Amino acid sequence: MGVRPRWIYLLNSAQRRLQLWAAGEQARVASLAGTAPSPPQAGVLFVLLENDGATMGELAKALDLVPSAVSGLVQRMEALGWVRRQACAQDARTQRVRLQPAGRAQMPALREALTRINEQLTAGFSEAELQTVVRWLEHVQRLGVPVPESTPPAHHDQLDR
Repeated sequence: MGVRPRWIYLLNSAQRRLQLWAAGEQARVASLAGTAPSPPQAGVLFVLLENDGATMGELAKALDLVPSAVSGLVQRMEALGWVRRQACAQDARTQRVRLQPAGRAQMPALREALTRINEQLTAGFSEAELQTVVRWLEHVQRLGVPVPESTPPAHHDQLDR
């Protein structure tokens, strides 16, 4: 039997390189349009395109980020004029995020970049091989995330703020 793959190293390295590559591709395609969204910012724009008015908690869940990271991300995007936060009509403590015209204007360049990235990522692999990769990555996503004992449990209502 051969040497077993170093799964954690391979996943971490691939994730870092993919983020850098995606950011570079997005910047290249969007260079004519001005400021290019980072990969996390692009994620927010894509979520809002499908669910405009999502809460901060919904964005965190959709992007697999902690709520505090989404708060800073949205704040920076609001400064760029891509999104706007507003209090929820049903609960003023909850903020909803709305896609603005400047954010919507980023979408054609982002779609072009993602098309190129996806074509390059899947080149040379059969559909069956890609389905195995999808199945394995979904398996990894479902693995339980250990919570340190010193961390207090999160309250569900805090996710929507």
